[in-house]
Amino acid sequence: MPSRLFDEVAVMLPAAIKQPILNTLAINVQAKMLETATLIPNPDSTSNHVNIVNVNARQHDLATRLLQCLYQTPNADAAVLVAITHEQHPKLLLTRRASHLNSHAGEVSFAGGKHDLADGNNVVTALREAYEETALPPNRVHLIGQLPTQTSKSGLSVRPIVALVDPKVCYVAEVGEIERIFWADFEALIELPTVDYHQVYRQGAQTIHYTTPSWIVDNETVWGLTGRIIASLLEVAFERQIEWYYRPTIT
Repeated sequence: MPSRLFDEVAVMLPAAIKQPILNTLAINVQAKMLETATLIPNPDSTSNHVNIVNVNARQHDLATRLLQCLYQTPNADAAVLVAITHEQHPKLLLTRRASHLNSHAGEVSFAGGKHDLADGNNVVTALREAYEETALPPNRVHLIGQLPTQTSKSGLSVRPIVALVDPKVCYVAEVGEIERIFWADFEALIELPTVDYHQVYRQGAQTIHYTTPSWIVDNETVWGLTGRIIASLLEVAFERQIEWYYRPTIT
């Protein structure tokens, strides 16, 4: 993807967000980022792929520090975009992976994928992959920040990038990777109870039954890495503590 497509992407600060839930989300995600960040002074940080918008003189320092944090964070093996519509009744973007894929076939996921050396940073990885999988234009995305990395069951480190997106975007699933694009009611998800999901694995003569938390969203089961990222988001942004477990039973 030409790098110019990233030039119009913006960081959005809480002062520009009127919807109360999204305002709280931005405040807490950004506070957590800066609390854990070790920043190296970089006077040219605003000349990278992402520009600052919605910034007045008093907010400029905050926006600069957020950009430094995003760009100085070490690259993970992969990055995903936790995209939430910027509207009165926000929705969380989710996808179901194609059933023919070699890994995570048919599972619910965020748009995203593996880091490419040409990306430069986690933000570009998440935006590029979201564009390729769902046709989400980078210039319709306003970055909020990032969540702690998670590790996939295959051992890959995954960095979630949180963003608000224009609610009027027309999404198109890339049929080679995505079977379905759907949405979670974000405000409902904050309080939605988890239910146990049961997964069966066979190893030789043994059968292992795993029980783990999940959510049911639009008749889809959200579990695994995607579920853990949502749990992390709810903990960081709204102080909801969710015990995440994998309980095996061998038969």
